[in-house]
Amino acid sequence: MLLFAIDTSGRHGSVALCRGNAHSFETLQLTRLEGGTYSARLMPAISATFDQNNIAMADLDAFAVVSGPGSFTGLRVGLATIKGLCEVLQKPLATVSMLEALAIVNGSAGNDVTAILDAGRSEIYVGEYRILPTAAARVREFIVKLGDFDAAASSGELLTPDGPIENCLREKGADVRLVAPLQADEIGRIGIRKLLAGEVADHATVDVNYIRRSDAEIFSAPKR
Repeated sequence: MLLFAIDTSGRHGSVALCRGNAHSFETLQLTRLEGGTYSARLMPAISATFDQNNIAMADLDAFAVVSGPGSFTGLRVGLATIKGLCEVLQKPLATVSMLEALAIVNGSAGNDVTAILDAGRSEIYVGEYRILPTAAARVREFIVKLGDFDAAASSGELLTPDGPIENCLREKGADVRLVAPLQADEIGRIGIRKLLAGEVADHATVDVNYIRRSDAEIFSAPKR
């Protein structure tokens, strides 16, 4: 399976052209993207990847994209771009939560993992998962103030790619593991597994998994 994966969820993103099946995986090209410029850099990066590998976009089998949580603008740009390509090329799509991806890459089958990401505003995104042989079963995902997070009430091992969050939680007495940030190639690997398992997203209706509402939604809500 030839798959193209993108991640525009954080301050920095990436795109990856991947090939794999149930038994093997290969990253053909990984390109990093600077955050804040996704709307200008994403499509040129996609085009350049195919040109440099002498592959036509129509030859792709599928797409994978990080659906959240993270930057409102980045996620919107990424998902809108992939949805448009899926519509034009009539290719299937796999969506991946970054919290889910962190749990899968860093967890062990049969164990529980709690993945944590910086949400800004002194808040954190939290995802609790039971790790399966090739996937992760979500228990819950939520957002909470970092100071209010109860590590003792969370499931299994705590892990985060954010150093300041690790330091803060350790100061509170939590046992937390600092892991490497993920890039689009790992999203591609997980996307291939999902597609082979029949987990195909409807590109016409799929939406971003923000976990929290945007400022526009909050401040435009009618007053009662």
